Amino acid sequence: MATLDVTAHREQMLSLASKLPAVPRQDLYHFLDVAHKLAQELPYEVSDTLDAFNQVGNEDGYLLLRGLPVEADEELPPTPTSTPAPVGRPRLNMEAFLAVFGRRLGLHTGYAELRSGTVYHDVYPSPGAHHLSSETSETLLEFHTEMAYHMLQPNYVMLACSRADHDRRARTLVGSIRKAVRLLDDGTVATLYENKQPCEVDVAFRGGVEDPGAIARVKPLYGPQDDPLLGYDRELLKPEPGPADEAVAKLSQALDDVTEGVFLTPGDLLIIDNFRTTHARTPFTPRWDGRDRWLHRVYIRTNSHGQLPTGGERAGDVITFTPRR
Repeated sequence: MATLDVTAHREQMLSLASKLPAVPRQDLYHFLDVAHKLAQELPYEVSDTLDAFNQVGNEDGYLLLRGLPVEADEELPPTPTSTPAPVGRPRLNMEAFLAVFGRRLGLHTGYAELRSGTVYHDVYPSPGAHHLSSETSETLLEFHTEMAYHMLQPNYVMLACSRADHDRRARTLVGSIRKAVRLLDDGTVATLYENKQPCEVDVAFRGGVEDPGAIARVKPLYGPQDDPLLGYDRELLKPEPGPADEAVAKLSQALDDVTEGVFLTPGDLLIIDNFRTTHARTPFTPRWDGRDRWLHRVYIRTNSHGQLPTGGERAGDVITFTPRR
């Protein structure tokens, strides 16, 4: 099941959110520790669905929780125009649900080079944003596996919606490798598994160098032969000319062919399986009126693919960049 409507649990959800500290960023470790305890009080329908997705995933590569209680639009602050968020900003409902649901799955993680090392990210349109940034709006944000070039890439990307775009045009696109691999012939799959390919990195991870080149190496497919993991970025992956390049082109087309679009509306929380999907966002038109599209994003690590190497990690930790080689 890719979508779960939780409207029937509205009052219980509000009760759980109210038990969290009122100002998350004053002591984020404590905030997430409380969220972990509250995650044990989720309605069985919700907790069982989260646990099943965490254990085996699904064919679609995402789980959408719909109908969460979000503040009325006039009660929300204006959509942000800068980052990071003020430390003293009071808790918002969708931030609360990212905490509780995220702790049911694993550990919230910040990346030192990204968004000043913050764990919670506001996602909003920004004039003149780099084309690889989530702050773009009027151009397509291309397909990417989040931080596929990072040794400790997140297991899950979680997106929660407080405001949709005015025209309800923006869609989050998700392409699942569990679907796409069925469209590929055996030779193409073997080539995708065969060698690591050069991969550039996002601007935040370039160490201030304008163009450091392909400093990482990523296998487009890896892991179990009968259930492959995906390392794909349409902008940053630079496969070697020849068979590798041709195989990645076929993979790209297959991912396009199985893509699903999700319209995020206020009260929606989307969990993307970042090891078995690639995702993108369609263009939309901001109005710069304080009521533009506003999502909240967190990254979750689990130990399912070795993202917790020391065993002593804690929700709220901030880690530094190590490129895949």
